[in-house]
Amino acid sequence: MTDTHSNQILAAPHFVRGQLVEGNDVQHRSRDLGADFATPVLSLDQLVTPRSEMPPLLDVPLSEIIDFLVETGERLDLSTNVHLQECLERLSATNPLPRRVVENLYRNARHFLNKELLMSQVEVNFSNPEYLDRWITKTDMLGNVSSVRAFPSRMIHMLAGNSPAGCISSIAQGALVKAINLFKMPSSDPFTCVAILRTMAEVDPNHPVVKSMSAVYWRGGDESIEKTLYRPQYFDKIVAWGGGDAIKNVISYLGPGLQMVSFDPKSSISMIGAEAFTDDDSIAETAERTAADVSVYNQEACLASRFVFVEANQDNKAQIKKYCAKLLERLNVDREVSSAVAQPLPNDTRDEIEVLEAMGDYEVWGKGDGRGMVILTDKPVDFHPSNKTANIVMVPSLDEAIRYVNVATQTIGIWPPERKTDIRDRIASGGGQRVCQLGGANKHAMGGPHDAMYPLQRFVHWMADEDIA
Repeated sequence: MTDTHSNQILAAPHFVRGQLVEGNDVQHRSRDLGADFATPVLSLDQLVTPRSEMPPLLDVPLSEIIDFLVETGERLDLSTNVHLQECLERLSATNPLPRRVVENLYRNARHFLNKELLMSQVEVNFSNPEYLDRWITKTDMLGNVSSVRAFPSRMIHMLAGNSPAGCISSIAQGALVKAINLFKMPSSDPFTCVAILRTMAEVDPNHPVVKSMSAVYWRGGDESIEKTLYRPQYFDKIVAWGGGDAIKNVISYLGPGLQMVSFDPKSSISMIGAEAFTDDDSIAETAERTAADVSVYNQEACLASRFVFVEANQDNKAQIKKYCAKLLERLNVDREVSSAVAQPLPNDTRDEIEVLEAMGDYEVWGKGDGRGMVILTDKPVDFHPSNKTANIVMVPSLDEAIRYVNVATQTIGIWPPERKTDIRDRIASGGGQRVCQLGGANKHAMGGPHDAMYPLQRFVHWMADEDIA
């Protein structure tokens, strides 16, 4: 059996507590492209570490863990790593991202395991990183003595499917907090996580990091599996990435002792001041920056902009239309993490746009054929823009745009950058989680918060030992 043809069943092995598990016993179908793949039968007993068994990483110094992750990263070289090479072939059948984009993600995989990046995550999450290595003793103002430790937890990670390299960050975070980790892989990528763990095992098959990791696939919502695993006697936390249905499914299992850390579905927007449309050069720059943010992972990512609010009046409307036309050109461009042509818009969405355009409610540039589409309106469209579709919404001022920010708004790209300071507090009050310069949605400062939280703080089990006279 060859794995390179989409009409054949692809092999998706598991990795359980340091051991590769192969077999084509259970057949599945990927959600996005409908490709068939097969996995071994799950042994639920093997996925659970008894509470009586100490976490493998408990007494391993954080510095040693980071060194091991860095050494793993050095082996994530697509030109020599056969596991990544196999994944690249198989993902062409299951993942909607173009092969060239996945290849770029894999070529950058090693950067997720950079020593400075890993240390910065720990340092901004913990006032004292030594909480991870030992009990820290303090005396309060009344003379009471207590010791606190960030104890390793037992976690299930529901991995996201929109970025094949995203699992590397989850693996690194799970190792940094010394957790026992079970990664549930998505149907659009039931391969990459195992490839990373196999690479780790080649560094040292008996290393405690390797022994603390498992990666498997089951169909989300399978009660025969989840009713058994999603229990507080087995796991402390479920780290949930995914769509609304997946999050709701996890919530149904929560209760005392089992917490959810949710990176739930988000949407991102842009805000552009009138001064960005003063001349052809500024329009061209603004269009390029907007296209970069709209196109991230062909608009599959939460941080990809979908609604672009622009300050408009009767004097600059012609300039804004010129910007819309230029934006369409820049959407149809190959980029490192997006392709010139994405998947076409769904037919029902295209039909809806055509009707509203004919009625005069929309002005439209593009055809929804995956090469990009720009829709100019006075208020946001009712559907969720996707497949490189930008809804340009005219507002009298950026103050007016703030009312469209809510708790599901992740990233807000603002241009010109000096406008950002004036409105960031009101954006935060509206529920927004991150502001950046337009064009910088896919760029990140090392160690910053994610989805308005510092995740590593929430991944550990904070344990206290108190001596009070």
